[in-house]
Amino acid sequence: MSTRRERRAEEEVKESVSEEEEEERRSAEEEDLEEAVRAAASSTSSRRRPGLPKQRIIVHVPEAVDDFFRNFLLRSGLIRTLNSFETEWYGSAQTLLTTTTTTTTTTTTTTTGVSFTPDALTHRQLLQNELDSVRRETQLLRQEVHAAGEVLVRVQRERDFHRLQTRRVAEDKNRLIHDFKQLKKLLESYEPALRHLEDKYQAALRQKMHLSLEKERVQNTADRKLNLEKAQEKKERSIKRSSSGDRSATSSGRHLKDSDFPVCSRLVNPHRAQVKPPPGKSRTSFSLSRSIKGHTMPISCIDLHPGKLILASASDDCSWRLWALPAGERVGQMVLTGEGHSDWLSGCSFHPDGCKLATTSGDTTVRLWDFSLGCCVLTLSGHNQPTWGCSFHSCGHFLASCSADRTVKLWDLNSQRCWSTLRRHTASVNSVGFLPSSNLLLTCSSDKTLCLWDGRLGVCTATFHGHQHPCNHATFSQAADVVASCDSRGVINLWDVRRPESPMTAVDVGPLAANQVAFSPSGNLLAVASGDSLVRLVEVNSCAVSGLTGHGGSVHSVTFDHQGETVMSAGGDGVINVWS
Repeated sequence: MSTRRERRAEEEVKESVSEEEEEERRSAEEEDLEEAVRAAASSTSSRRRPGLPKQRIIVHVPEAVDDFFRNFLLRSGLIRTLNSFETEWYGSAQTLLTTTTTTTTTTTTTTTGVSFTPDALTHRQLLQNELDSVRRETQLLRQEVHAAGEVLVRVQRERDFHRLQTRRVAEDKNRLIHDFKQLKKLLESYEPALRHLEDKYQAALRQKMHLSLEKERVQNTADRKLNLEKAQEKKERSIKRSSSGDRSATSSGRHLKDSDFPVCSRLVNPHRAQVKPPPGKSRTSFSLSRSIKGHTMPISCIDLHPGKLILASASDDCSWRLWALPAGERVGQMVLTGEGHSDWLSGCSFHPDGCKLATTSGDTTVRLWDFSLGCCVLTLSGHNQPTWGCSFHSCGHFLASCSADRTVKLWDLNSQRCWSTLRRHTASVNSVGFLPSSNLLLTCSSDKTLCLWDGRLGVCTATFHGHQHPCNHATFSQAADVVASCDSRGVINLWDVRRPESPMTAVDVGPLAANQVAFSPSGNLLAVASGDSLVRLVEVNSCAVSGLTGHGGSVHSVTFDHQGETVMSAGGDGVINVWS
């Protein structure tokens, strides 16, 4: 018993000693805390402005829950309870699991069911986080509202601008309507004067036509009278010289002014110089040197003067024009123009003497124009459908024309009659041309064939088969040994005149049509007018193809100059391009 009492006394002494030590430690901590508070207050007062009275600052620091229980147990002297509390407190803190957190209250539940209530600092931190998130959202909303306000202001400005423009357009519309009504009234006031002028014009035309018909009738009467007199004289002379075997013109049934084709098959053309290129050199590099706005409507054909650098153009505007192309100048000069056809022009060709021009048209006629008189001197009517092209014989007395009526007509310009009509093609004859200085005639047709004719006899001597599409144009080389033809699919065939069975070679520049081909004077280069707005140059020997770009539409016609150094082309854009 004494031992137990002694042990208990010792424990009480130890507890009292520990309580005294704890009180000393607590008092020391409180003193340290008070000194820290005084120091903080003194530092705050020292930062104040001079002259202001010092105020005592009371700092309230909230006490944690575990510290509160620990201090309570320590003040109550429950040391063993305090030790048990600390053991259980720190041991259970390691097994706590956070399961649920709310915005207003936060409760942490562990697997043992112990709940933890947050202190004021934790609650304040949660509220601060919520406040920060609300501020951020508020800032974003403020920015969006500001941007929406700017957009609204911009839309309002645009609305006001468009309202102003609409008002101006309405004013212009009303003003134009007013001007239109005034012009309409003015036009109505001019209509009687226009009708009066039209009546006078028609009367003048009728009078002019009547005079021309009367003049023609008188001339025909005089010609018939003269012809009868000459025929009577020839008849009398033939009767007197019946033994000589001469035939009179009247007995043969021919016109007195009928011409005969030259017996020689090849004549000399003084205007066509035979150009021979230097050995090993091929002229295939051309550049656009000048561009002429020739007509307001598409140009269907161009032809070069046989001796001068003068170009003729025929257009859909029912007119033809002559253009001088001076060397070294970048513009062309129009020297003459003519109108007389009642429909579009399809072709033109110079007379060998260079003083006349023949034109073909959709009005089914062929007209001959004299430059010295500046008017039409002959109208040849015989085709019953549009005429597509024409060509002069080297002697200048005969003109060949082709038409959509499937025929070719040879016209005698001296007697102004149709010498003969050539019939063999089964579709429209699209081009016709005399072999240079020869009686041979070349035609091509939409029936996909080419024909070679003897103009003197009026018979077809050869037919070329090989195209798979309608032929648009065919031409001879200057040496007359090669024929070039093109069709509506862009295929170009080169033929040997002596072998019409099949072409020597074929060049495809399609898929659009090739409208016209032209040989250079040397015969080594072929120019092609293509429907894809390009002028193509084909080397006859190697069949190499190059293109010239410069037209704004389909190219309809192409030709070389006398030396083969210049290419001239025209097409649907009404422009004549010169390539040097």
